[in-house]
Amino acid sequence: MKRLLASLALALAVVSPAFADAQTRLDAILQKGVIRVGSTGDYKPFTYLDREKGGFSGMDIDLATELGKALGVKVEFVPTSWSNLMADFEADKFDVAMGGISVTLDRQKKAFFSAPYLREGKTPITKCENVGKFQTIADIDKPGVKAVVNPGGTNERFARANLKQAEIVVFPDNTKIFEEVAGGRADLMMTDASETRYQQKLHPGVLCAVHPDQPFDFAEKAYLLPRDVALKEFVDAWLHIARQNGTYEGLVKKWLE
Repeated sequence: MKRLLASLALALAVVSPAFADAQTRLDAILQKGVIRVGSTGDYKPFTYLDREKGGFSGMDIDLATELGKALGVKVEFVPTSWSNLMADFEADKFDVAMGGISVTLDRQKKAFFSAPYLREGKTPITKCENVGKFQTIADIDKPGVKAVVNPGGTNERFARANLKQAEIVVFPDNTKIFEEVAGGRADLMMTDASETRYQQKLHPGVLCAVHPDQPFDFAEKAYLLPRDVALKEFVDAWLHIARQNGTYEGLVKKWLE
């Protein structure tokens, strides 16, 4: 037993300095003085990139700014897309991704997520006169119905998993996709309930969210992080404090209500 304990002590003496010298992603961000935030810029109210003026805005953009303040570093926003999100993440183009990102097991295989900050679910948005026609998946999944989706994200995945008879129309520009429904070129879009509420506000009397309080499925939004425990612990602590001190609720009222 004494020999075993001596061997373990020797092993710890050898290994511990290596752990002590290992730099975490959090250390690197603090040392560099910059946190790189990846965001798609096409998902109001969470993230929007004005490509003419070159600036990001949205609820998660404001929260990213608050995170930068908490870290004491500058925030550098890095444009990405839903179809390239994980590829850009694996290529280390950013330190954290923010902007209405849903927690999925496929993403979890390659990354950490922060604590969730919003409960969600997919629900339809359609022209107001058609709300009664699209209450259920069965109502939607019929020949002749056109459901528009943006490529590469959870909206397209949900539509393809649930629609076998309805036509799925892929529209590449998520900033203009709701005009396809408003203009009658698509019957509906199934997306996160928060987005349907927001688009309903932008198109009063034209587009209506269909039972956003009772979505078809369950999902949560969180921030996508590298597998760095120190960074995740910091982001979770910051988010918890932001939810307790009124910062988060203030931004919810600004962007979601």
